[in-house]
Amino acid sequence: MVLGVDVGGTFTDAVLLTDGRVVTAKAPTTAADQSDGVLAAVETALERAGTTAGEVDRFVHGMTVGTNALLEGKVAATALLASEGFTDLEELGRQARAELYRLCAGHPPPLVPPGLRVGVRERMGPEGVLRPLDERALYGSIRALSHSEGVEAFAVCLLWGFRHPEHERRAAAILEEEVPDAHVSTSHETAGVFREYERAATTIVDAALSPLLRRYLERLGERARDLGLPNPEVMLSGGGVADAGTAARHGSWTVLSGPAGGSVGAARMAERSGAPDAVCLDMGGTSCDVSLAEAGSVKRTGGREVGGRALALPMVDVHTVGAGGGSVAWADAGGALRVGPRSAGADPGPACYGRGGFEPTVTDANLVLGYLDRGSPLAGGVELDLGAARRALADLGGRLELELEAVAAGIARVASAEMARAVRVVTVERGIDPRDLALVAFGGAGPLHAAAIADELGMRRIVVPRASGVLSALGLVAGERRRDLVESVLLAGGDLTEEAVGASVARLAARGREELHAPEAEVRASYDLRYAGQAFELTIAEAPEPDPGRLRRAFESAHEERYGYADSHADLELVTVRVTVAEPAADLIPGNDGAAAEETTRSALFDGRRMEAKVLGGAISRVSGPAICELPEATLVVPPGWSGGADVDGTIVLERG
Repeated sequence: MVLGVDVGGTFTDAVLLTDGRVVTAKAPTTAADQSDGVLAAVETALERAGTTAGEVDRFVHGMTVGTNALLEGKVAATALLASEGFTDLEELGRQARAELYRLCAGHPPPLVPPGLRVGVRERMGPEGVLRPLDERALYGSIRALSHSEGVEAFAVCLLWGFRHPEHERRAAAILEEEVPDAHVSTSHETAGVFREYERAATTIVDAALSPLLRRYLERLGERARDLGLPNPEVMLSGGGVADAGTAARHGSWTVLSGPAGGSVGAARMAERSGAPDAVCLDMGGTSCDVSLAEAGSVKRTGGREVGGRALALPMVDVHTVGAGGGSVAWADAGGALRVGPRSAGADPGPACYGRGGFEPTVTDANLVLGYLDRGSPLAGGVELDLGAARRALADLGGRLELELEAVAAGIARVASAEMARAVRVVTVERGIDPRDLALVAFGGAGPLHAAAIADELGMRRIVVPRASGVLSALGLVAGERRRDLVESVLLAGGDLTEEAVGASVARLAARGREELHAPEAEVRASYDLRYAGQAFELTIAEAPEPDPGRLRRAFESAHEERYGYADSHADLELVTVRVTVAEPAADLIPGNDGAAAEETTRSALFDGRRMEAKVLGGAISRVSGPAICELPEATLVVPPGWSGGADVDGTIVLERG
């Protein structure tokens, strides 16, 4: 029996796999303490399953604690220990503009203020020690800092620490001796890759988030044990699952914990439905996350920015926009209709929730359009108030000089266009034709807008899992226990041999298996390669024991596809080795609960015209538009011209006529 709980901006979702069944539950997200919403969702799921917490074998958690803290700047007070002369790395960054054509746009302020930056007297070079560590001076600096009020964490990032970590280890030992209650993050453990700014920025984020994560996970663990649940495991940003202790030690590894679960679940369900190459679109109450699945696996990246801060870590490649069910619609100074990025959140929520919200949102628009049923509560027991939604939209319509239904249709269209733009970022802007891919729509609001987004992009196939409203939680259950490890090796010419690369892979594999306590875990490897003199690399997936000749052929094929040419005479350089050590993931249980089919009708607006649409519930076999499919935790809108049916899992696959 496996339990997955995912915290979203509006709802907290729970999925329990037990006795060949999928039992789901939702509860409102509790922003002040996410563990309150987690336990509420868990208790509902256990009650529906007719079981007790003591019967649960695994408890996997996806959260937004680290994400929210980083975006809001509410992190632990952090000090930085860097090589003397390099203490301002985080603030200097890459000296690039935040936005090319907005000179007033700036980068977020550094997490470490100047007064908490310590220059460490030492120096490593590529071959080893150039200047020994001055321990006496370091002791003095740390003792001076320890008197600073509120410093909870220390980030240690020394030059060439990724290759020669001896000085970093000694500095960490001194910190643990002098300030035993503080958290310490070292760059060689957090992000052991070259490029000094990215490594320093990642280590600082790790140090700043880890105390918050530790407190949250300790509190959640205590409450889970009191209920009878096992200790929680946590979804990491790369799509793998780790124990809570590992996640608490490395807060930066969990920044995309929530979106990663959804991407993993969507990729698995897409493959089961015969669409292994797909766009995964997760539209919740606050935002929309878009990712790609290739051959049934979610696409990952070796680093990215989150909230304007560089993170040199393996992550699910997700692009996020502020378009969710709770996104607020407004009129800009020029009189144009806009949607988001500000959200009404879970409290008070959209106007139709009847909790005191008065601003028009995407959910209010969908209710007025007839896509949502005012007589049926949303997941989590939220009752919908059509009158409140109409009043909120009428107020905006008065400012825009538009009729009520025109405002509602405009809000839905603008939100869909914003999400289509996000899909273009991960497809068209990277040379991928979205028309060749299926669209997997999930989240509480994703299926409502799936057809409109597909029409905008010329996509011809939509996949909607029956459990789409809680697919992120289902993805947590399907996530593999995994470690992602990296090592920058910088091998070129005669040094780039199978033996040298194999030794690096073996070191990382041994470390990963030891951390997982799984000596038989599977090992997968990929390699960041470039031509000598280039500034950026391409990642090539290959066997753990690579042949340099085969690596070169694979790299040149990828280089020609990306840049339009390959140079067989140029020197090849292997920059970084990436190794994944993983245990097999749980098999996803079909999501068809066998509920009896139901059919009614409801008036809804399609392309500016009111139509009688079929409203289908229960076990849906075939559907053709205009229709509305009411799934357990989500609603699928099927416009005229779209039709399809459900597979053995209950997943609805639509095609455009």
